[in-house]
Amino acid sequence: MSIMKRFLGIVLTVLGFMVVTSPMEALASSEPSGFICPPRLQLRHSPRCSTGGARDEMPQLAVQGLYPERALPTYSLDPELGDVPFWYLRSLKKNGTPVYSSFEDAMRGENPFRQIEPGFIYLSWIDRIERDNKVVYMIAPGVYIQGGDASRISIPKFRGLAFYRTPYRAFAWVLLGTLTSIAPGYGQPETNHWLDRYELVWIYDKVRVGDYDWYKIGQDEWLEQRRVAVVEPDISRPDGVQEDRWISVDIYEQTLMVYEDGRLIYATLVSSGLGGWWTQPGVFQVYSKLEADKMGGAFEADRSDYYFLEDVPWILYYDESRALHGAYWHNRFGYPRSHGCVNLPLADAHWIYDWAEEGTWVYVFDPTGETPTDPSNYGPGGT
Repeated sequence: MSIMKRFLGIVLTVLGFMVVTSPMEALASSEPSGFICPPRLQLRHSPRCSTGGARDEMPQLAVQGLYPERALPTYSLDPELGDVPFWYLRSLKKNGTPVYSSFEDAMRGENPFRQIEPGFIYLSWIDRIERDNKVVYMIAPGVYIQGGDASRISIPKFRGLAFYRTPYRAFAWVLLGTLTSIAPGYGQPETNHWLDRYELVWIYDKVRVGDYDWYKIGQDEWLEQRRVAVVEPDISRPDGVQEDRWISVDIYEQTLMVYEDGRLIYATLVSSGLGGWWTQPGVFQVYSKLEADKMGGAFEADRSDYYFLEDVPWILYYDESRALHGAYWHNRFGYPRSHGCVNLPLADAHWIYDWAEEGTWVYVFDPTGETPTDPSNYGPGGT
């Protein structure tokens, strides 16, 4: 009898507890110190969780967009997009590059039939011949240069992003390796979070300190604007663009965006014109597509800025001699570099070349207004 009474007492006690305390309340009341409720409970029913410390942070982070952390809505690109059907050399000659009409003349260094003038010279080659500890490159059928006059180059591998939907907020590429700061402004303590060049970050907030913006890229993590290149998705059609299909080039941020049917579908870093050789702001249309072509010229009277680039790939001419095209000769995307063209990483140039058509709209803008807009400042432009 005593055993039966004890059993009934236990049952009544348990039933009483169930009546008085709901499962959620029991979870919260029994929550040990430092325990964070499951994310769904914390975000949707935070009053049912214990308060204080880390338990209050999750809803605050959610309001700021910092939690849950989201991945960019990207999809994988064809890994062969950046492959070009050329091999490239950089000329090392300071006083011009001799060109020979036979392998034997190139071996001896005699009887060049012409000389490429000094400058920023990149050539493509089709054969490499080594004999008697000497190297000769064939740069065209029956045309040779000495191997000692040039060096082979490696192709930069950076590529941008293709999106299956428009990202929900701004994001950025880091332009140079850096530590983040715990607050906006100079002189603030740094975190131990190191970011590499080309690493991607979300932009959660922006604060102006002095002459520059500071971007919040994480909880108590900030970067000054010159350390990042920001993409601010803007699906509104620019004035003058007459179709829901266009390319935007942000001269200040050195970024390029591709829009179609009301969404951002591609973004990458670029290198536009240097000061004095600006990339002209405005609204244009692609008027010519070339899979590859030579580019060269000089703008200074003494031709000290002469350049010659063979087999520049995936070219979209849109503003006189200014074009969107692949650049194999540098890896400084995110910084101005050109004589007015928009330099693109090779994989991006290929993707955009395949997507674009003659007549595709190109919108070039500088949100700071610092790039001249008077057409008298602009000649034909260059690579």
